[in-house]
Amino acid sequence: MFQQLTDKLDSAFKALCGRGKLTEKNIKDGLREVRTALLEADVNYKVARDFIKSVQTKAVGTEVLQSIDPGQQIVKIVNDELIALLGGETAELAPIQKHPTVYMVCGLQGAGKTTLVGKLALQAKRQKKKPLVVAADIYRPAAIKQLEVLAKQIDVPSFTIAGAKPPEICAEAFKWAEKNFIDLVIFDTAGRLHVDDDLMAELEAIAERVTPDETLLVVDAMTGQDAVNVAGQFSSRIAISGVAVTKLDGDARGGAALSIRQVTGVPIKLASVGEKLPDLEPFHPSRMASRILGMGDVVSLVEKAQETIDADEAVAMQQKLLKAQFDFEDFLKQMEQVKKLGPLDKILGMIPGAGKALKGVEVDEREMERTVAIIKSMTPHERRNPRVIDGSRKRRIAAGSGNTMQDVNALLKQFQQMQKMFSQMNNNRKRFASVARRMG
Repeated sequence: MFQQLTDKLDSAFKALCGRGKLTEKNIKDGLREVRTALLEADVNYKVARDFIKSVQTKAVGTEVLQSIDPGQQIVKIVNDELIALLGGETAELAPIQKHPTVYMVCGLQGAGKTTLVGKLALQAKRQKKKPLVVAADIYRPAAIKQLEVLAKQIDVPSFTIAGAKPPEICAEAFKWAEKNFIDLVIFDTAGRLHVDDDLMAELEAIAERVTPDETLLVVDAMTGQDAVNVAGQFSSRIAISGVAVTKLDGDARGGAALSIRQVTGVPIKLASVGEKLPDLEPFHPSRMASRILGMGDVVSLVEKAQETIDADEAVAMQQKLLKAQFDFEDFLKQMEQVKKLGPLDKILGMIPGAGKALKGVEVDEREMERTVAIIKSMTPHERRNPRVIDGSRKRRIAAGSGNTMQDVNALLKQFQQMQKMFSQMNNNRKRFASVARRMG
């Protein structure tokens, strides 16, 4: 996500931060590189121009030129301007309060509308709400079936009427939702390969019948400037209340996300960051700016951890680690918890400094899979008592996991080193506690 832009901005900032003193000329030269980085990331030309003008106005001033670290001050100005460009405050979805609350999802064909409907339904279900998904796309082959499959995966009801027109389907779905105490109705509307009058007229007719509380436009980040153009055309015809940017994880440039708010005036509310149904995040301008500048996103990482990691288990594991009492059973649980957080490269990218430190280093997910396979090839007794694993047991574990004896030996050695490290930490903690008691 934004990798190309992050790398180029990092290069521009290094040139600025490396100078002992900044002048108006080298500030302009540095910002010219920033402007080039924005344009190469597919940011709208006018948006890039206005952004640089705003940064330059604030950067070329007495406060910056006389500051102790002027380069870092410019980085801060760019960060603040990025946040403003992305919308400033986080724009929330319409709250699920009245029954039923209505979300209408629209956009061009192939943008990821149907998958987003499934993600929204899962999100609502996790909030203890009762969602209904409505298949109102009668034109795309298998669109109705796709939504039904998604609905079954997350165990929520789906609705459609064979042979009916989309406005009629939506009106009847709304009535059904009222009778069945549904909290949230999400309409999956049809798309086209381009914006046309028929598409807009149909969306207007649906909106007239069901009065959406939230009308979300779905745009594909990987289409670059086309995504911005589509957003502009939609917002000029219908009352879009928010934008959901999909496939953001697959776009190294990110220009669409940086341009949409400025061009349309419509806030980005959601970011789809993966193909799986849980891969949906609120769009936080400040956090996104931090990611773009390579500063990580600790807040999002903590929130993700809170959603996936059991708090009681985490506390129990902490106690085991401090006492050096953890075994391979515990290690396996921890690895499974980490896997729930998502791909390792994404997790590392949220840690400040990790992205830069590991730049060019390939994160091999297969190494984790290999470790899991080895541990699962152990018996419960071996996992709890690694010391009993002798030569014959190692051969059996290696054969059972599809690995070599060297792989098994390497894992056992790493595990012993980890136990030793935590044991030393525990001893140090006890010594410090003892000293503190004597001094107290």
